[in-house]
Amino acid sequence: MYQLEEKIWFWALAVIPAIILLFLIIQLWKYKTQKKFADKQLLKRLSPNKSVFKPVLKISILCLAFLCLTIAMINPKIGTKLETVKREGVDIVFAIDVSKSMLAEDIAPNRLEKSKQLVTQIINNLASDRVGIIAYAGKAFPQLPITTDYASAKMFLQSMNTDMLSSQGTAINEAITLAKTFFDDEEQTNRVLIIVSDGEDHSETAASVAEEAHEEGIKIVTIGVGNVKGGPIPEKRNGVVLNYKKDQQGETVITKLNEETLKNIAEAATGAYINGGNTNEVVESIRDVLNTMDKKEFEAKQFADFKDQFQWFLGFGIFFLLLDIVLLDRKTAWLKKLNLFNEAPEA
Repeated sequence: MYQLEEKIWFWALAVIPAIILLFLIIQLWKYKTQKKFADKQLLKRLSPNKSVFKPVLKISILCLAFLCLTIAMINPKIGTKLETVKREGVDIVFAIDVSKSMLAEDIAPNRLEKSKQLVTQIINNLASDRVGIIAYAGKAFPQLPITTDYASAKMFLQSMNTDMLSSQGTAINEAITLAKTFFDDEEQTNRVLIIVSDGEDHSETAASVAEEAHEEGIKIVTIGVGNVKGGPIPEKRNGVVLNYKKDQQGETVITKLNEETLKNIAEAATGAYINGGNTNEVVESIRDVLNTMDKKEFEAKQFADFKDQFQWFLGFGIFFLLLDIVLLDRKTAWLKKLNLFNEAPEA
């Protein structure tokens, strides 16, 4: 486990391309100026020790020096000690619809990407809660078990796509059933299932399964993603739209946000329905729901002791700077004898 203490210093890396650009400009200016002064053969006789390779080597070393010094200022730290800490929070499982209808672009950039953005922002605003992720279409699939590792949760979230599950449909009932297995304590009252979907092509049993989940102490919140007016489902290759999905009659399929389904599921579980059009409103609504719930104490392991690593990069940075200073632009005797570039001997 590592930490970056001063991330603001990443901007200093912009110095490296500036150095390279300045070097190329100077080399071009030198070339043009020398060409006006004398021809190539005469220049070679006047400056027999001039090296093409050494200036490139020097600028490379200088860039390495700035890279190391920048990393030293960022001060990476490595975790060296794990300890068990007690935390209080809510267990939240996100069930995300990955059916083909989630590719519709009636909400930018498309329904699935918008769903990822919503869940990411919700996770960013959590503190001591645990999260799990389920992907579902025609079937439900566990993506990430309950964890306090938000970085892993967001990584798994970003990898989700509509090709994960071959069976199509919107099996919300299976997602709810699977979510029950994520919670390790059936007696706890701080269990939340957040369903993110367009609600289309759903199972008729979803509301009754949601009611059963509520009886077991699971609060369900549904988030509708899409537009009630709907939109076509693009079929893309390499990001280019080739066609739009058509039905058996050859008509373009128009998929619409089915808010009624999602509201019914939420009501059956005495939960809440939220329209996912405005990210800030969704985050605030979820925060309000979580604030009304009991918090459960649980143990989690985390790195408690981090050691600075800047000194290694500082040392390498100074070494490369000194090397750049002592390294000469002209050919050295031993390098000249090696004749690495098969240069023709002088007449």
